[in-house]
Amino acid sequence: MTSALMKSDKPIILLGAGHATVDMLGDVLRFGNLIVAADGGARFALDNGHIPDAVIGDMDSISDEIRAKIPQSHVHRFHDQDSTDFDKALRSIDAPLVLAAGFLGARTDHTLAAFNVLVRRGGCVLLGEEDIIFRCPPNIAFDLPKGSIFSLFPMGSVKGQSEGLKWPIQGIDFSPNGKTGTSNQVIGPVSLKMTSRDMLVIVPRAALSTVVTQLLATPEWD
Repeated sequence: MTSALMKSDKPIILLGAGHATVDMLGDVLRFGNLIVAADGGARFALDNGHIPDAVIGDMDSISDEIRAKIPQSHVHRFHDQDSTDFDKALRSIDAPLVLAAGFLGARTDHTLAAFNVLVRRGGCVLLGEEDIIFRCPPNIAFDLPKGSIFSLFPMGSVKGQSEGLKWPIQGIDFSPNGKTGTSNQVIGPVSLKMTSRDMLVIVPRAALSTVVTQLLATPEWD
């Protein structure tokens, strides 16, 4: 385990080199002001007027021009090629939650790798153009507008219980190559219980504030 390079009692913002927008940045900056860039995510931060408090990665996606604009004390290079920059950054952060933009919507292989890291490490919300994604805690409950799309995607074998979904999940054996729970629908206050940490939750980006509030108040997996 890498020692934490960035610590905060508030959510930390993590920016990647994938698809991110000014609106996404504005969304996450409502919850914290420390910005970590995963390698090439430093360009997006600088282009929007923010010098990253830390840049973490193998530095194969950041130009000399960009590096020259960042204090060298903020740059933390990892030489191992056995993990992604997203993984390197997450394991270097000690915060109640990480809000990450720029890890979805560019390359499919990068998106799948981000899901792999997310389900292994948790403690993070990934922002996409339309959706947000997080690892489901053992128990969580929150209110979303009725009719909202609510998707569950297993990254391993997992079972669960639900309230407030049009199609309850009780009795279903979820797995990546079997039954999944995409395109469900909210019909009331939602509560979930999971048997393992292998379930990803996907909800509309408009639910970010609700999700952040509940994740901050909900114990993660041991």
